[in-house]
Amino acid sequence: MPRTVFLSCLMATLLAGCQPTGNKASTSAAADQARVAAVTGGLRAPVQAKGVPVTTWSLADRMAHYKVPGLSIAVLDSGRVVWARGFGVKEAGGADSVTPETLFQAASISKPVAATGTLRLVEQGRLSLDENVNAKLTSWQVPENRFTRTEKVTLRRILSHSAGLTIHGFPGYAATDTLPSVVRVLDGTKPANTAPVRVDTVPGALSRYSGGGVTIEQLLVSDVTGEPFPALMQRLVLGPAGMTRSTYEQPLPEARAAEAARGHLVAGTMVAGRWHTYPEMAAAGLWTTPTDLAKWSLAIAAARAGRDTTMLSQAMATRMLTVEKGGFGLGPQLNGAGKGFNFGHGGANEGFRSHVIYFPETGQGSAIMTNGDAGSELISELLYAVAAEYQWPDYGPKEVVVVTVDSVALARLTGEYVVTVEKQQVPLTVAIEAGGLVVKSPLSAEPEVLLAESPTTFVGTSNGIRFEFDLAAAGKARGVKIGSALLAKRK
Repeated sequence: MPRTVFLSCLMATLLAGCQPTGNKASTSAAADQARVAAVTGGLRAPVQAKGVPVTTWSLADRMAHYKVPGLSIAVLDSGRVVWARGFGVKEAGGADSVTPETLFQAASISKPVAATGTLRLVEQGRLSLDENVNAKLTSWQVPENRFTRTEKVTLRRILSHSAGLTIHGFPGYAATDTLPSVVRVLDGTKPANTAPVRVDTVPGALSRYSGGGVTIEQLLVSDVTGEPFPALMQRLVLGPAGMTRSTYEQPLPEARAAEAARGHLVAGTMVAGRWHTYPEMAAAGLWTTPTDLAKWSLAIAAARAGRDTTMLSQAMATRMLTVEKGGFGLGPQLNGAGKGFNFGHGGANEGFRSHVIYFPETGQGSAIMTNGDAGSELISELLYAVAAEYQWPDYGPKEVVVVTVDSVALARLTGEYVVTVEKQQVPLTVAIEAGGLVVKSPLSAEPEVLLAESPTTFVGTSNGIRFEFDLAAAGKARGVKIGSALLAKRK
């Protein structure tokens, strides 16, 4: 992302190692370096056993553990970027280091950034939040069906993932693939590699994440303005926010390829062709840096506070950051209340993981981007380190009161289970390791360690998800409820 607005010598001290010339600068740099060290040496699990000293790890060790070659982070405090750093390399086995200027795929963080541009068009009167999007779409139409007889697909519903539209996310296209047009993506016709985007439940009835809906948004704003989506976002969002490193261009121009990190799979091997391409630009196509995402966060927060309405009016920014349905505003994900209120989004493209979070009431936050498929777990651990060092409100690992469960009781829970995830059956193995339960799955790079809350209720240490085992009359588990929705049955 673009450079921060530090004094040039302090910037050099933080990012390139120059020597400051004044005592004040020296003190400030030393303090920042100490905080950087505290963060990068203080990674911790999302779930902790209550009363047990917190185990911490170094960033370098966890990057190696998760086979994530490179990571970039920007940290905000007091309403400004206080430091930004790059760690590791752009490509596994290479020598080209990640810097704060290295480009990463933002994946789904593309959505709230794109929503900002869409809301600007609403403020200009060119679009309406509550109008049927078919009224302004000219190159394609949302097919009408029995679900749309009385309720329609609107921008408000698309931006808050409540429009009743299909297609959760997109896998992207390999370097050798032929890219489909946006219309072909929406209709699911070759060379598109996803099913058609359609309404399959009453719009407004429920909250269900839909990258397909955001792709309709992408087509709509281009239809209305007559501008290519990347140029439109540059004019409406990236330029005004000062996101000078960012682009929605897909594929990434070859002239900028050297600036970009390469994507890596869970095993640590590079994605074939370096990365995937996403014609679904609004949903997954932003190339950016953590500092640029921090600038976007600051612009939205400044508009909400009425300090700077260059990007959005105070009323529109407030509306954007007000829950519509299912924890979503008009683009961002929203959490917490009072000083703990925060907005942001996560991102997951092939070979890339990222997250941005900002607390507008305290001016604190962070953006982290990685070039590895196991980056989500790493980001979670690093965010808790940032939160601990900067004392974020109401943000930290979940504490679990752990009980002792004997080996005989644990053995009743072990075995093979199967769970249905997005219409696919996924095998799970529950086993005993080091005296406790673990869950192994092909969807996870490593076993999930469980902490016991009771003889039949456990919490996953990497994600806080609760596992509730259902015992048969004979005392042996016949199934396990995972979180609030998934049920795994014993094979």
